[in-house]
Amino acid sequence: MSQKKQILIKLQNIFRVIFDDDSIKLNSNTTAEDIEEWDSLNQIRIILACEKEFSVKLNPREINDFVNIGEMVEHLFSKNLKM
Repeated sequence: MSQKKQILIKLQNIFRVIFDDDSIKLNSNTTAEDIEEWDSLNQIRIILACEKEFSVKLNPREINDFVNIGEMVEHLFSKNLKM
């Protein structure tokens, strides 16, 4: 399994926990508009959960500029994560 796919799966698990919804299925085109409860508070929760899960420091300004989950996966991939 590719590292990008592993990142996407971990992100999906994070989203399922934050939004308390096991039916969430992320793909590279998923946006905040696709998830009803994805607001600014949950955005902060997502960033904090990603920092913990992936052991990285994320810049909220960068994250807020992402258009979709694919950009988030690419950004995390560029951090040379230890998977």
